[in-house]
Amino acid sequence: MKGLIDTHCHLDRLEDLPASLDFARQAGLAGMVTIGTRWSERARQKALTEHDSPDLRIWCALGTHPDHAHEEVLPSLDDMLAELETPQVAAIGESGLDYFHGTEEVKPVQHASFRRHIEAARVTGLPLVIHTRQADDDTIAILRDEHEKGAFPFLIHCFASGPKLAGAALELGGYLSFSGLLTFKKCEEIRDVARHAPEDRILVETDSPFLAPVPKRGKPNTPGYVVHTAARLAEERGLTGERLVEITQANTRRLFTRVAV
Repeated sequence: MKGLIDTHCHLDRLEDLPASLDFARQAGLAGMVTIGTRWSERARQKALTEHDSPDLRIWCALGTHPDHAHEEVLPSLDDMLAELETPQVAAIGESGLDYFHGTEEVKPVQHASFRRHIEAARVTGLPLVIHTRQADDDTIAILRDEHEKGAFPFLIHCFASGPKLAGAALELGGYLSFSGLLTFKKCEEIRDVARHAPEDRILVETDSPFLAPVPKRGKPNTPGYVVHTAARLAEERGLTGERLVEITQANTRRLFTRVAV
């Protein structure tokens, strides 16, 4: 499955980055997008793209994860736009809503951060990488409300929900990115979404070092393991591995307009 792009990984959290990049090359990856979780660490994310090479392209995304929204200063739109001009910045995020750990007090902070990231995506045309956990209804409501102000590109990363969220995201022009969850025994609802999502809206990712796919489950995840998720996605959709690579590469380039492989 040579040519896959891992659209969501966290290179700053890998224990041995050089070894992970070498393994990604051996696995045949064409590139990856390393995702930010704190706006204050944007320089660190940009620095990771210095590992970019002709045989393994690396881009980054800048933003604040909802779990950290209450710990970070909310940047102004102008400050975000200035940082997002860097060519190796291919996306915004990850941002969104996460009610698993949070309390009622942090919800307004998460909402404000989410809307600011959406605003930046609308202005720049860079895709917003959305994290949503136990917050589907509010995520859908904010996406619909913001879409009325003007369209913006986005994807639901590490898709972990059902047809309601998938349908709402697709209706608004969004994409769905599938992680190692697709391979987990109890995740049949995710596989059902993956089987029926439009061909031109599906992506693959690792979210490494988290959620290693079967048969690597229980081990630290790494971008090269995206081949296992991609193989399962191809199987669920009745595609060859080569065709799945073609589809996801094309979708990645369409959504991440700065990605070129």
